Amino acid sequence: MSDARLRMTCTILLSVIAAVVLFTVACGDGPQTATPTPSPLTVRIAFHSDRDGNEDIYVMDADGSNVTRLTNHPEEDSTPTWSPDGRRIAFASNRDGNDEIYVMDADGSNVTRLTNHRERDHDPAWSPDGRRIAFASSRDGSVEIYVMNADGSNVTRLTNHPANDWIYAWSPDGRQIAFHSNRYGPIQVYVMNADGSNVTRLTNHPGEYHPTWSPDARRIAFMSFRDGNSEIYVMDADGSNVTRLTNHPERDLNGTPAWSPDGRRIAFASSRDGNDEIYVMDADGSNVTRLTNHPADDWSPAWSSALPE
Repeated sequence: MSDARLRMTCTILLSVIAAVVLFTVACGDGPQTATPTPSPLTVRIAFHSDRDGNEDIYVMDADGSNVTRLTNHPEEDSTPTWSPDGRRIAFASNRDGNDEIYVMDADGSNVTRLTNHRERDHDPAWSPDGRRIAFASSRDGSVEIYVMNADGSNVTRLTNHPANDWIYAWSPDGRQIAFHSNRYGPIQVYVMNADGSNVTRLTNHPGEYHPTWSPDARRIAFMSFRDGNSEIYVMDADGSNVTRLTNHPERDLNGTPAWSPDGRRIAFASSRDGNDEIYVMDADGSNVTRLTNHPADDWSPAWSSALPE
């Protein structure tokens, strides 16, 4: 055999051997390099319930399992909201004789009072950067929206209107706040800049409330009586393209509809099965699933951010 033909034969044999090795590795026979797997992500839902005889804050996994009671106080703890890093929960409580804003660690420890006023402070909402907490208060007469640093300092009034304004959600970029107000008659959904300027009305129908932004900032979910019953709707962030998501003779109410961190699902409270329970549905209104099942009432679901365990 000539040297040229010998070299060609060797080249072919080497190519065949390399192909066999690659095939063997791909099929799982022989040594393989382990592919790193990402850390599992933990997403939880906080809510408040009177299932133990008094309104307290609870937390559960996103599928409704592992319900854990975080607060245990003879007075009412309500409307939990997570810090963006998932490490703390702000809530409202009258445990010191009047409704005030408190914060605690995500496991229920280190409860700290942030506000201290003779009038009612309620409905806290964390800013996306975690530095501020907005809340509603009647400390200056009518219910207005205020903001403070996350440690309770530097309380600033954002709205100033003889009607009532209630806080519900920051935009994901922290530049705007959505709220509902009866400043021009029936309660409607509004949006304003985070400094209180440029108030804009988004809805124009009696009974529109509890607005909350989708994580991508493109949509706002809210509750409305526009079709004769309390249902959940979604609209574009400018108020256009209103779409009804739920349709049930019982009320879908009691707490802001809450978007999951990935924007694919919405949690809400409803009395559709006899008492108030927490449900979740896809963002288009499909696949409604009941998460809690207790003879007491469960309200105000709030998703945590997705964090490594």
